[in-house]
Amino acid sequence: MFTDFASEKVRDEVLLIARILLALLFLNFGWSKLTDYSGTAAYMTQTGVPMPSLAAFVAIVIEFFGAIALILGILARPLAVLLGLYTLASALIGHPFWTMSDPAAHYGSMINFYKNVSILGGFLLLYITGAGRYSVDARLGLADAPPLRPQAR
Repeated sequence: MFTDFASEKVRDEVLLIARILLALLFLNFGWSKLTDYSGTAAYMTQTGVPMPSLAAFVAIVIEFFGAIALILGILARPLAVLLGLYTLASALIGHPFWTMSDPAAHYGSMINFYKNVSILGGFLLLYITGAGRYSVDARLGLADAPPLRPQAR
């Protein structure tokens, strides 16, 4: 039977690749925020984010340093929750397509909103699976998935 399509044979390698792919977006945009802090703070001021200087700092820490921790698999489960919540907040604050009347802006913002929701799905999966063998978590004994719950009869 093809119950798992041989996924258990490549589980840890795929988890590593998934962590890297999830982190790429955050690493790229976190780096651009880090190297242009004043521009990031100005953008946050322009978009009406409260405490824009602090918000820019938080965005840099979560995006850039969170991405590095994600790639390395450092505390992957709590980090997945944090990045998931950050991604949801970014979707709600940064891509409010439901408020836009211009069709092009509406559509572009809607795409980005749903992209963030999809990324949130990846973080939820990472929360459940853990970082896998190729991670700092594995070195610390934190990488195993939680045991399966017995099924009700």
